[in-house]
Order: sequence, then structure tokens, then C-alpha cells
Amino acid sequence: MVAATTHEPTRTCVGCRTAAPRAQLLRVVASTDGDLVVDSRARMPGRGAWIHPDPTCVSLAERRRAFGRALRLSGSPDVAPVREHLAAQAASAPDAPLDNRSEERRVGKECRS
Repeated sequence: MVAATTHEPTRTCVGCRTAAPRAQLLRVVASTDGDLVVDSRARMPGRGAWIHPDPTCVSLAERRRAFGRALRLSGSPDVAPVREHLAAQAASAPDAPLDNRSEERRVGKECRS
């Protein structure tokens, strides 16, 4: 008899480059005019880039020009829609952490960048 295992899809954050369960990441796609759109249901068509819902990861992705590369866009797209989405989520739940990563992992990533 085969043991039942639960498979949890993992994706890599384009900001910090760490793999995480898909449920902990935010999917971003490029619209037809090249603007970034947050795909909160992760169902929109097209190529997507996954990122932690953390301003630090968004800043890293912007600095590394990772959105343009992951979405195969020419140039660097404006990340303002992603930042606005994160700000709106932070305003709706001010006491909740921005993501589920442990403080230890966050400190380790900041030291390496």
C-alpha cells in the first residue's frame, strides 16, 4: 500500500530567491500594456512572478530588476501596484505579520544582501 503524502506546490520568490509554499507567496502578472497586476487568486492567464508579501522582497526584486526578467518584459515595470496592494493589506490587518517567514530567516537574508 502506498503511503498518502500531501504535495504542496513550491515557488521561488523573485525578490529573495528562497523557495516557499505557493500559499505564502503573492503572484504578480503583467497586463497587456505592461503594467504589473497583483493576481491574488493566482488564476490570471499569462506568465507570473511569485513574491513574498513583504516590502523587503519587493525592494529586492525592484533593485535586481527581477520582475521584468521573470515576466519577460523589456525594461523594468513600475512596482507601484504591488506596493499599493501590500499597503492595503497591511492597513486591513495592522496586527498581522506581513508574511509567515520566521524572524531568523528574515535577518539572515538581510545580512546577505
